Parts: sequence; structure tokens; C-alpha cells
Amino acid sequence: MPEMPEVETVRRTLKQLVVGKTIQEVEVRWPNIIKKPEQAEQFADALVGETIHDVQRRGKFLIFALDHYSLVSHLRMEGKYHLHERGEEEEPHTHILFTFTDGSELRYRDVRKFGTMHLFSRGQEHDSLPLSQLGPEPFSSDFSVDYVRSKLKKTERNIKAVLLDQKVFVGLGNIYVDEALFRARIHPERKANSLREEEIAVLHKEIVATLQEATDKGGSTIRSYVNSQGQAGTFQETHFVYGRKGEPCKTCGEPIVKMKTAGRGTHICPNCQPYPTV
Repeated sequence: MPEMPEVETVRRTLKQLVVGKTIQEVEVRWPNIIKKPEQAEQFADALVGETIHDVQRRGKFLIFALDHYSLVSHLRMEGKYHLHERGEEEEPHTHILFTFTDGSELRYRDVRKFGTMHLFSRGQEHDSLPLSQLGPEPFSSDFSVDYVRSKLKKTERNIKAVLLDQKVFVGLGNIYVDEALFRARIHPERKANSLREEEIAVLHKEIVATLQEATDKGGSTIRSYVNSQGQAGTFQETHFVYGRKGEPCKTCGEPIVKMKTAGRGTHICPNCQPYPTV
């Protein structure tokens, strides 16, 4: 699933490609992607004549800011946007087409069909699900050490489960939780409220640093992720643990281990991230 660095990279490329374009027609081929309004026809009709003024992001969601509406899009596992000229050969699994008045088309492809789209009156998108319950952005002033401490100290859930909770730590997913925990030298099965003050401070620092470095490198290309210009990210080349099962730790040489934590495949270095015995 694309995480915050990948979605931010897609946002930046989409902003270059589609801002200023006016929608002439919308074709919805897989209506289950449209979650609001209930009828895909209403979704398509409402967007005709709307101009895209901005492409924003909240957590892992893209927000297309139009004249009268905000289109909230979640890519989930395999969702991708690509801009084409009308008449160009279509790739398989193209489920929604936004045709613009200049003859270009923004095509949404989704092999798994897990992506979602919600249409709100502009300015109301943050008042309802799926955006209304999201935690603070990790690059914002609201995401402070004090905020992290307040969330961790009140729960006995393991630290990985808490970091994956979008109501608490928005934008983090499996890749960057594993990477941040390694960099902070914290075992993912530690109870969140067991972390010491200095560990919380280091974890906060490494979450922000990991996400910033990943964003600067265009995200991590795992399986099929590319941005909206077809370019792969490069942060996977610097992963310490994620996707490196059996390979030597870059810090100590111990083989990286894959386990299951919080229902997710989890990569750790058992030497650098020991589980405390006391």
C-alpha cells in the first residue's frame, strides 16, 4: 500500500500534470470505487465542468480541489493515476476516466479494485469520514514529542500497532513503521507505554526523519508503485530492514528476521532491536 511518502510524490506529480484542467466527461467503469455519493452517475455528473485548482494530501489520501467540490481519493493497494492523450491505448484495469476539455485523460487504474473516492462540497471534506478522524500530519507542529508521548503512555498495545493506527499517527504504514522502529532501536512488540522518555524522543525524531528522507527520494518502489509520471521511487535502496529478510543488518551484520506483529509482516534486526527482558 502506498504510504505517505508515495502519496505525497503522486500528489506532486499530479499537481504538475492536471492543475488548471477542466473536466469534460467522467466514465466510471467500476462503481464500487465511488463511496460518496451513493450513485456513480451522480459522481460523474457533478464533476462535469469542474476545474482542478489544486491537488492536496491528508495522510494517505489525495484531495483534488475543484470549483465546487473536493474529490478525496485513497489509492489503497494498487491504485494509480496516469495522464494520457485521448485515444491512446488503455492499460488493463482502467476503471475511471476523467476526460478534460483539452483532449487529455486522467486514468485511474486499480488491479485490486480496493481504492476509494468520496466527493464532498468543497470545504466539507475534513468534517466527515474518511478524513475527520485522522491524526496530525508528521511534518506539522501538532506532531510534537509531547503529542507522541501522550498517545503512547495511555495504551498497552504494542508500539507497531499504535504507529499503524491512522487515528494516532497519520501516514505511517508497514514499511516506514519498520524502518523508524529500527532506526530508534525499538522492538515492535514492546508495549507502547513501556517506552522511556528518551526512547520516545528518539522515535519521534526517527519517524519524521524517515518520512522526510523517503519523500525526498520519491518513496519506496515495492512491487508496482510508480508516481503519476511512471517513475519509480528509490528509498527502498536504503531500507535497513523492510524487505531484507535473511540479509545482514547494515549496522551489526546479524541476519534480518521477518515475523508477524499487529497482523502485519514485520522486519527487525534481533540484535539492534532486542526485546527487553526486564
